Amino acid sequence: MHRLLPRTRRVAQQRHRTITVLRTVDELRAWRRNAQGTVGLVPTMGALHEGHAALAKRAAAENDRSLASVFVNPTQFAPTDDLDAYPRALERDLETLEHAGADACFAPREDELYAEGAHGGFRVVPPADVEGLAEASARPGHFAGVCTVVAKLWNLARPDRSYFGQKDALQCAVLRRLHADLCFPGELVVCDTQRADDGLALSSRNAYLNEAERRAAPVVYAALARAEASWRGGEAVASRIAAAAREALAAEPLVSSVDYVSVADYLSMEELKRVPAPCETAVPRAVISVAARVGGVRLIDNLPLR
Repeated sequence: MHRLLPRTRRVAQQRHRTITVLRTVDELRAWRRNAQGTVGLVPTMGALHEGHAALAKRAAAENDRSLASVFVNPTQFAPTDDLDAYPRALERDLETLEHAGADACFAPREDELYAEGAHGGFRVVPPADVEGLAEASARPGHFAGVCTVVAKLWNLARPDRSYFGQKDALQCAVLRRLHADLCFPGELVVCDTQRADDGLALSSRNAYLNEAERRAAPVVYAALARAEASWRGGEAVASRIAAAAREALAAEPLVSSVDYVSVADYLSMEELKRVPAPCETAVPRAVISVAARVGGVRLIDNLPLR
């Protein structure tokens, strides 16, 4: 046993030798001042999976320097959410980021980003019309927390490009608006949702699924695919497209509830009454979004109609 301990320490010391870990705002600012060329940013809350790794790989490929953040943001949790239960695995996250080619990781304490505490200080609050949209309506106050922490990261890191996953459709739409309305520099890049072989969108929440729930969880993507097939088959009425998804969800006994099925404009996320027919466009015509509970685990997913 005593012979193994020195070797274990050496491995731990070498494991993150290619990634710089930044724990304070001052360290991040100093790193940014010294970073030459373009910088790509991947904001995360940790508990990283292959979806996050894909974002980090793209940031590394498209920029001279790449930076990820790992921060469980308290202001985007509702009072009924269990902030303390959110998975935290920084050592594993650093390994994932290193293998993905990230140059640095900003992993601050809460008081580094919220000097006044999580419930004090200024906040970036989305416009009132956002609060009535699908995921925002289901999680009041959530997007004020998202906008606040991302605005802080943009201000500190001043990235040339920021990378987000399409799985959080409304988040992408809200952040595009924040980026434009507050005149942040750089580019916001939305990357395709990464999925398991059975279609389930990769998510940190998947770790909460038991075996039976995990087998049932791909019904969320299957519901989206059925709705998309309805649209491609000629259906234009949004409520009927949504009904196709609801029917698929209703057929799975382990789906305990459905928060919403949304058929919305891709850019604004405003609900549609009719969906334009398929055609060749750079931007999807619409997006179908679902939030449903499989057992006790709330899953979200969406499918842009291209």
